[in-house]
Amino acid sequence: MDDTIYALSSGAPPAGIGVIRISGIDAGRALETLAGSLPPARSPRLRTLHDADGDVLDVALVLWFPGPATATGEDLAEIHCHGGRAVVAAILASLACIDGLREAEPGEFTRRAFTNGRIDLAEAEGLADLLAAETELQRRGALLAAGGDVSRRIEDWRGSILGLAASVEAVIDFADEDDVASLPPSFDEQLRALVAEIRKVAERPAAERLRDGVRVVLAGPPNAGKSSLFNALLADDAAIVTAEAGTTRDVLERPVSIAGVPFVLIDTAGVRDQGAGAIEEIGIERARREIVSGQIVLWLGDARDAPKGALLVQSKSDLADTTDSSVINVSAVTGSGLEALLERLVELGRAALPPVDRVAFNRRQKALALAAAEHLEAVDVAGDLLVAAENLRSARQSLDALVGRDSTEEMLDALFGRFCIGK
Repeated sequence: MDDTIYALSSGAPPAGIGVIRISGIDAGRALETLAGSLPPARSPRLRTLHDADGDVLDVALVLWFPGPATATGEDLAEIHCHGGRAVVAAILASLACIDGLREAEPGEFTRRAFTNGRIDLAEAEGLADLLAAETELQRRGALLAAGGDVSRRIEDWRGSILGLAASVEAVIDFADEDDVASLPPSFDEQLRALVAEIRKVAERPAAERLRDGVRVVLAGPPNAGKSSLFNALLADDAAIVTAEAGTTRDVLERPVSIAGVPFVLIDTAGVRDQGAGAIEEIGIERARREIVSGQIVLWLGDARDAPKGALLVQSKSDLADTTDSSVINVSAVTGSGLEALLERLVELGRAALPPVDRVAFNRRQKALALAAAEHLEAVDVAGDLLVAAENLRSARQSLDALVGRDSTEEMLDALFGRFCIGK
């Protein structure tokens, strides 16, 4: 954390503008070295940048942000230069020649913001999801976490736990005082309401579904038209299609956005009990695993063999239609029925995703929230109050871990490694 770091924080050149950030104790000195002097704090100025030999690098807009009220909590400088490859490379090379500076690692700017208390872990996770967002739903969902909605909810719960714990501690410490000899009448009601609220939020679909996409598994017997439908849904020839049974022998995944809903379409080997070779058997076993783990399963086969909850699809309606109202008739060849299938997928996909206008936890956050709820449920004020106080303390610690008040380096490395170098 004593190093001063720098990196290109805008998109890869060429671009209209390149934004280079410098953060750390020597950020001001580095900006002075290139620009000749520091501009007034938080006031952009046009400067001619020079390298160590005095040669002109560029005419750029420079900004100076003295810490700690900055994005990283440290002294921070920005150079808004022309976004050509040669310009950006020359400025970065000049920064590399300044003693005490080094190029930032992936996510290091955001990690310093977390370490210096500018953001908490839930906000950092939301920011990572926001940077990776490719659909409108992903963007809206990530904005809630990045904007602090998750953190504020956790802070409210934490405050409620502290209030409950204070009541218990008062009874323990001052049991001989008449005015605090018993818990408030509303204690049990507040405790139950808090547990119910935590569980309600934790039971919503995990945020990863919004980030990673709803997994849609195309399954059924060999030669049922799975790969043809897979290609039709993607509008691409991603899967090999032949009339020979058993052509698909492995799992093929492709992400796709349909009406703004992120999906991962999964083409699988045809499932059959007899006649498969050794390699095909491996594909069939993988197909069965995907069927179990998929959020939506499109079954292209006999309804009697369909997995529970699967959506029944007849993918060769141009050859053989069905009058069964529970089956969606589709032709990958003519496109007939594709629109109806897509509408149904979007409907099911939205139901499988967390609500983008409400707080939703990722798997790590959900586990910690549920752990907090379990500790709260274990609070028994009719028994040993010392045990009740310990359960309240454990519940608070679980929420502290959720927002990063108690985080391991390994977990932080995994999170901030998701970011680009300039973030």
